[in-house]
Amino acid sequence: MTFPLALLLDCPLLIVTVFIAGIGGSFHYGFHISVLNSPSNYIQELVNQTCEQRYGLVLEPWQLSLIWSFIVSIFCIGGLIGSLSAGHLVGAYGRKRCLIFNNAASITGALLMLLSKPAMSFEMIMIARLLCGFNAGISLTAHTMYVLECSPKKLRGMVGVSVATFVSMGKFFGQLLGISELLGTPDRWPWLLGFSGFTGLLQLVTLPFLPESPRFLLLDRADRLGCQAGQCPEMQAEHAALRGVRIHSVKELFLERSVRWQLTAIFVTFTTLQLCGINAVYLYSFEVFTAAGIPSHQLRYAALGTGLCEVSTSVACVLVIESTGRRNLLFRGYMGMAATLALLTLTLYLQGHIFWMPYCSMVLIFLYIFLFSTGPAGVTVSLPGEFFTQSFKSPAFTVGTTINWAGLFIIGMVFPLIVTNLEYFCFLIFFVFCFFSGLFVWYRVPETKNHTVLEITAAFNQMGRKQDPIKEAKLDGVQYNKTTKL
Repeated sequence: MTFPLALLLDCPLLIVTVFIAGIGGSFHYGFHISVLNSPSNYIQELVNQTCEQRYGLVLEPWQLSLIWSFIVSIFCIGGLIGSLSAGHLVGAYGRKRCLIFNNAASITGALLMLLSKPAMSFEMIMIARLLCGFNAGISLTAHTMYVLECSPKKLRGMVGVSVATFVSMGKFFGQLLGISELLGTPDRWPWLLGFSGFTGLLQLVTLPFLPESPRFLLLDRADRLGCQAGQCPEMQAEHAALRGVRIHSVKELFLERSVRWQLTAIFVTFTTLQLCGINAVYLYSFEVFTAAGIPSHQLRYAALGTGLCEVSTSVACVLVIESTGRRNLLFRGYMGMAATLALLTLTLYLQGHIFWMPYCSMVLIFLYIFLFSTGPAGVTVSLPGEFFTQSFKSPAFTVGTTINWAGLFIIGMVFPLIVTNLEYFCFLIFFVFCFFSGLFVWYRVPETKNHTVLEITAAFNQMGRKQDPIKEAKLDGVQYNKTTKL
C-alpha cells in the first residue's frame, strides 16, 4: 500500500466528502452523456406520437432527425450556461452551498423526464435536458473546487482524479441501466432518464452535514476558524501572499500577463480533452466488435466492457498519480494515444484484407481507453485548481469548463460530417492534437506533485529560464510577491 493511499484511508471524512460530492457532481455529467443511447428509439417514437396526436402531423425522417439532434445537443447548451455561471456562484455562495442549491435543477429535470411519457410531451425532455446540462455545468466546477480545497497537498492528485472517476462511473451507469434487463424497455425508459434525480436527492440530504471548503473560508471569507479543517501552513502562506487581492474576473484573467502560460496550458489540455478522438474510438468500437464476430444483439454488452474499462483504469489512475505525477501522466497519455491512433488507422485500413486485424483493433481500442483514462481524462479537470492561486481560480475553472462544453457541442455537430467524409482516416486529425499537446506539456508545463500553488505559479513564470523551475520556486518562495504580479 502506498503512503498516499494509507493517508487517504486515515481521512474518513475526506473519503465521505469525495463520494457525496461526486455522486451528485461530475457523475451527472457522465451519466447524461451516455444515457440517451439506449432509449433513443423510444424517445423518437414519443416525438412521432406527440406530433401526430397533437398536430396531426407525420414527421419526415429529416424532421425527426432534427428534433432528436436538438434533444441531444441542448444538454451542451445548458452545460455551457452553467459553466459560465459557476465561477460567480461558487465565489458568492461557497462551494458546498452551490452544490446543494444546484440539486434543484437536477431533481426538477428528473421529474420532467419521468412525466414526459404520461404527458405525451417530448418538449418536457428538452427542458429537462437543458436543466440537467445546467446542473452538470455548475457541478464540474463546484465539485472539483470543493474536493480539491478540502484535501491536503499530498492527496490533491488522488482527490482530483476522483472527479474524472465519477464522470466515468456516470457513463458506465448510463450504459448499464440502459440494457433491456434493467431500465432500457418501452415502459421503464423514463425512469432511466430520471435516475440522476435520485443521486441529486442523495447529495441534497447528506451534503449539509459536511464542512465547507477550508480554503474558501480562509482565503475568500477571511475566516481563520475554517483553516482548522486542514493544510493550514500552505493556506496561511497563500493568504499572506494574497492579502488585499480581490477575486479576479475572466476578463482580468485574460489580460493578466503573469498567468499567460497557465492559461495557455488550460486551453491546450481542455481543448485536447474533446479533440483527442475518444468519441471516434467509441463510435468505431461497434464496427470493430462486429468485424471480430460479436453478434449485433450482444454489442451493447461489448459497449459495457469499454465503459467498465474506463472506470477501472480511472480508479487505477487514483492509485498511481501521486507516485507518477500529473505532468508525466499527461505526456505519456498524449504520446501513447497518438501512437495508438496511428496504429488503429492502419489496422482499420487492413481490416478487410487480413482476418485477424479486427482483433488487433480491439486490443488498440481498449489500450486507447486505458491511456485516455489514466492520462488526460484523469488529470485535466483538476488542473485549474492546481495552476492558479485563489484570486484566479474561479475564472480559470470557468474558462476550462467553457472550453470543454463548447468542444463537446462542436464535436457533436461536426463529428458526424468528419466521419462521413474521412471514415477511419479521421483518427489522423486526432493524432495531430494528441502529439502536439504531448510536446507542449513536456516543454511548457511543470510538475505539480507535492507542490503548493505558489510554487507552481512561480514555476510557470520561470519556464524556459531555469533548469528546475520548481526547485527555484521553492528557493524564491518568500520573493513571490516581488516576481509575480497578482
